[in-house]
Amino acid sequence: METIIRINDTVNSFAWGTFGLALLLGTGLLCTVITGFFQITHIRHWIKGTFGIVKREGRIINDAGALSQYRAFCTALCATIGTGNIAGVSTAICLGGPGAVFWMWVAALLGMMVKYSENVLGLYYRRRNIEGAWSGGPMYYLEDGLGSKKNCRRLGKLLGILFCVFTILASFGIGNMAQINKITLNVGEIILLNTGSEMIFGVRRTDLLIGITLMIIAAVIIMGGFKRVSAVSERLIPFMTGIYILGCLIVALIHIGSIPAIFKAIFKFAFGVRAVAGGAAGGVVQAAFNTIKNGCKRGVFSNEAGLGSSVMVHSNSCAREPVKQGMWGIAEVFLDTIVVCTMTALVVLSSGAVDLESGIVSEGVNDATLVTKAFGSAFGKPGEWFVVVVITLFAFTTVLGWSFYGAKVTEYLFGITAARLYRLLFIVLIVFGAVMESNLAWDISDTFNGLMMIPNLIGIVSLSPLIIKLTRNYTDRRFKHMDIAPLLSYDPDIQRDAKKAVQKGAD
Repeated sequence: METIIRINDTVNSFAWGTFGLALLLGTGLLCTVITGFFQITHIRHWIKGTFGIVKREGRIINDAGALSQYRAFCTALCATIGTGNIAGVSTAICLGGPGAVFWMWVAALLGMMVKYSENVLGLYYRRRNIEGAWSGGPMYYLEDGLGSKKNCRRLGKLLGILFCVFTILASFGIGNMAQINKITLNVGEIILLNTGSEMIFGVRRTDLLIGITLMIIAAVIIMGGFKRVSAVSERLIPFMTGIYILGCLIVALIHIGSIPAIFKAIFKFAFGVRAVAGGAAGGVVQAAFNTIKNGCKRGVFSNEAGLGSSVMVHSNSCAREPVKQGMWGIAEVFLDTIVVCTMTALVVLSSGAVDLESGIVSEGVNDATLVTKAFGSAFGKPGEWFVVVVITLFAFTTVLGWSFYGAKVTEYLFGITAARLYRLLFIVLIVFGAVMESNLAWDISDTFNGLMMIPNLIGIVSLSPLIIKLTRNYTDRRFKHMDIAPLLSYDPDIQRDAKKAVQKGAD
């Protein structure tokens, strides 16, 4: 175990060091600039084209075997909205201070266009598998997009394979064990009050029982296939997100007097100002870097922009227009980070656990249960149970979503039969997540987040001219009313069929 920790720390330092952060933020800035700041300049358009059609066209399925745009959105959020929105925000604030929230916003603003670009490329390069279902994701636009460039065929294929390998490993970390571990920690400490501490096979009995229970429930859903996972997601996501936002708003209203001080602290400590008290200029620089790193890292852990994961779900959408599905990526990051994570930050920073004047976290504060105790201070024991229930739902739906991601990349590497075997292994590992040490689960998740991010971002940067071309084609037709042919797919047959549907107004 000590050897695993040392290796993980070394790889993590590379993935989330200067190189990883520069690549992530640089790609986000590039995507923002080349699309003309689409997330800002066309804010009314993408809001109307996503949240505005949830009750209408968003539920219409105009492609046999595909998901409606709304269901694809919910299924993507299923894996995106997880413990990172609660525990991840707490961790960012504990490690980076209040200023980490600012960098979560920055990562989200730039991440909107990264996820937009992922979805645009995902839809453009998607294809049908042998069962007639859509298959798309970074591995396809790396192989068929980057690989189509001169002397890049092998590079594109290699990066696609690396992405798949990292995704499989990440699915066991961020998508499974880290989420299950957080459920077990909170249920055991808050609801079960750490009873049943006797050991079985070297682990606590309560942890093992929680893991087995979650494994059985997950097996019923996951083995029912993608359609069952998406159906569960469509019902759970609106409910659990809405009820959590409502709870956070109530806590914020209780502490409404501290709201101005909270936002002041977020901006004040965004660049590591609290290190000035230490006296050394080097300390200021190091504190600023820690604040930026933890804010961006937890932001990505939360919204997954740059990882290329949720594009595998969005590629199953019935939409024919790549840009239209790209706008759902913007909406996904907006809801996940700008809304949900900000709500968590307000709860944490109004709890009294963080000194808003110095930016210092109170001694003895445990980031794993900080939000739980914040709700408990407002509502008593029911408040703590509320957070445990929400974390359980958030984490469990993340497990469901990532089971699909891992199965899709396994299908790409080894075929559909292997994907079924992957699901069985994924389900079994749920028990291991329940008995795993919390810190190691989070550290492993961070590492594979960074590793799968690197080939995906390389693909996006290399295909940026195509992103410009697709975005311009859409805006010229939509806003300038130019009579030009739509660009919908790299495949001539798919392009022809999609073009007919678009011209008929079916998309």
